[in-house]
Formats: sequence, structure tokens, C-alpha cells
Amino acid sequence: MITSLGYLTFESTRLVWIYALVAPFPTVSDGVGSEDVRLFWNGDPASSLTGGELWMDDSTLAVFTSLWGSPAGGTVRTAPAGNLSETLWSATRPVYALIPFQDLEPRWKVLTVGGQSPIRKEFDLSSYPLAAAFSCSGGNCSALNLPAYNRDPSKLTVVVMTGVTALVRRTAWTMEQKGITYPDGDIRDWLRSADITHISNEIPFAQDCPYPDPDQEEIRFCSDPRYIQLLEDVGADVIEMTGNHFQDWGSAATLFTLDLYRQRGWSYFGGGSDLADSQKSVRIEHNGNRIAFIGCNTSGPDYAWATDTQPGAAPCGDLSWLVDEISRLRSEGFQPIVTFQYYEYYSPEPRPNQSHDFETVAEAGAVIVSGSQAHIPQAMEFHDGSLILFGLGNLFFDQMVYPIGNVMSTSTRKELIARHVFYDNRHVSTELLTAMLEDYARPRPMTGQERVELLTDLFTVSGWK
Repeated sequence: MITSLGYLTFESTRLVWIYALVAPFPTVSDGVGSEDVRLFWNGDPASSLTGGELWMDDSTLAVFTSLWGSPAGGTVRTAPAGNLSETLWSATRPVYALIPFQDLEPRWKVLTVGGQSPIRKEFDLSSYPLAAAFSCSGGNCSALNLPAYNRDPSKLTVVVMTGVTALVRRTAWTMEQKGITYPDGDIRDWLRSADITHISNEIPFAQDCPYPDPDQEEIRFCSDPRYIQLLEDVGADVIEMTGNHFQDWGSAATLFTLDLYRQRGWSYFGGGSDLADSQKSVRIEHNGNRIAFIGCNTSGPDYAWATDTQPGAAPCGDLSWLVDEISRLRSEGFQPIVTFQYYEYYSPEPRPNQSHDFETVAEAGAVIVSGSQAHIPQAMEFHDGSLILFGLGNLFFDQMVYPIGNVMSTSTRKELIARHVFYDNRHVSTELLTAMLEDYARPRPMTGQERVELLTDLFTVSGWK
């Protein structure tokens, strides 16, 4: 017997299954109301899904037919579970699917239903309409050997990854005027709520760092050690050091910065006290998920790269060492996240060499490849089963405008924050959070219209219609 959760008394013979409303990843819409799926199922034109298609496999159709009755004619279409993703990616949008939680994979975008999403840590099962309880009676129940739930919170890990952090110039000056933690005031919860929060801090902390000059023209940077309070406040766990400014203040400042991270128990990667240290991966095990971070710097300059005797960023070189390490991590059961400090381009499309290098590490086994160099959000793609984000844009950096050609562009204000979800040691989903820089220092969540415009532009330049 299949019943709705709203009338369920839980017993050991009941299996509770969570279903997700999904769409192809390049879908701009973020969610529907709590009754919209059922209204669409019944053919009610008031549903926000009206005008689209709803797909599922035959077993899911049987479940929801038991719960809601037969669907209205023409509202539901079916395909084998293994073909749903390809079918919907090639279909005319808007198009949606209902799938069991355990069938999630990154090419799906999980939509909220009534504000609830099963890929979020704060998910409230009691107010979620897309769940079913399967009852079993008789002596054969124990022989089924099925888990009580197909979504176990103890197997979920959320990783938040961010773009450029550079606490210098007008950002630093604003922090001095309005408080060191002023920049994170509107997005703090996005970062702190993750199980693992990644920050790509490109600037060394230096004890002799001068007071910030908001009009500084020299491209040689340092940050006051007090500014590390901002990284503490956002809940940093893993610091990326692929940036090309870490040797701006000399080796002493770089080593001092590493000590600050160690004192706080933070892991770092993509840079280090020497070449060997810079090429190490960070390995984290959380809720059964084995996640590794590793990264490198392609762009230089030479003095920024670590050597056998000098600290700095890990040089990418011909990528052979990186490919070997990724392969080794996969053989040990880790899910590698690989980052690049690539050449900086102030347009969203990837260049041929960039695509080649990012795809090379995807083919080696990276589950996520992320560009940390970009000062504007860039295109994305799926390649060989991996999600590639060519650039997230800035996080904390003062670029309110930037000259692109003959135009002073505000594209540098636009930011992506990637919320990657792992379950049962698989990358199952990614949410793209969007922000807009204000006051040279403080990102805020985008308005609905700003978000639609950015995602539409990015999906288009990614070749996704």
C-alpha cells in the first residue's frame, strides 16, 4: 500500500521515499508552489507548470497514481529512468520530471516545491508534498532488505565554493570604515550553512601591510592580519591559494599567512610553503562522503609559483602531475574538486586552451572543475560526467566597474556562489546562488530579475538553449 505522509503513523514496515521535481540544469525557474505539481497532475490550468511537460518513469507514475489518482489526459509522459535526462535535455522547455531522490545527478536542477528542497540541509519532510510511504505486511517484509528512507540526512554533505576574495583597495578601506565583517552581512548564511566552505583568498596577510588606499594603482597587494576575522565569520574551512598575488609581499608574508590558517585548523591547497606542499590535496571525509580539493595556477607570474625552496602557488605545468593525483584520489574513493587560477578574461566564454585544460582534468576523474581566476561569471558545461564552471566571478573584491573595450562594464559586480551537494559519496546536485556587489565590498542576493538575466545570459553563452 502507498500512502501520503500527511496521514502516516511510522512503523518499521514502512518505507518513506522522497521524490524531487527536476528540470534540465539550464533552467532559470527555481521552484513552484506546494500544490502546483498536484494541480498540474489533475489538469488544473492554475498550476505554474501549465504549458510545460511533466515526465517520469513507469514506477513513479504508479506511485503518484496511487496517491493522487490517474493523471488528467495529456499531462504526464513517461520514459525509462535511464533515458529521462537525455529526453528532457533535448525537449522543448519548459519541461520537468519527477524522480526518486536516489536518482539525482548533476545534470538535473532540483526545483523547490513550496519552498522545500530535498538537497538542502534544512529540508522539512513534514511540509513536503512529494513523498510517499510504502507499507509492507506479512512475513516477507524483512526479506526486502530496503532502507527505511531513500534520503538519509546522515549521508548528505554540502560544499559551498566561491570566487575571488581580495581584501585590498576599496574593499579593505570600506572594512576599515564600516567594520571588518561588513562585507558578508547579506550572504553570511549562504556560506556558514554549508558543511564545507571554500574561500579563494588571493592576498597574503602581512604584519607590515599599510593602511588601505582606495585609489591604489599599484598591483601589489597585502591584507591586514585583522581582516582574517571576515574569513572566520563566513565559516571558512578550506582556503584556496592558487592566486597570483601571494608572493606580492615576499615569502615571509606567505609563510605568516599559512601559519594563520594552521592556527585556525583550516586546510589549504593550491599553494604552500614549497612546491611539494603546494601540490598536496586536501582530503575531507564528512557523512561518508570523501571529498578532495586540489588546484594550480596557470597564469603565473613566475615569481608567484612555488619552487623547491620558495612558497607560492602550485604551477599547473603540463598538468601531468595533476592528472596523476586526480587518478590516485579516485582510486582511493575520493571525489576530486579541481580548481584553476587561469588567465583572466573579462568575457564569459571559455577560450580554447581553457576548455582543453579544464576538460583534461574532468577526463582524469575530477567531479567538479572550477575556475577561481575570473572576475565575472563565466560559461559552464558538463564534460565526461563532470560539471565544469569556467569562472565564478568575484566574492569580496572592489570591482564595481571595469573597462571592457570602450565601455565601463558592471559585469564585475555579478557573482556566482556554487552550492555543491554530495550524497552517499556521489556529487548529485549543484545550486547556483547569485549575488550583486554593492559598496565596493558587500555582495547581496540578486533580485529576481537580476538573477533571471544573469542565468539566461550564462546558459546562452554555454550553448544551452
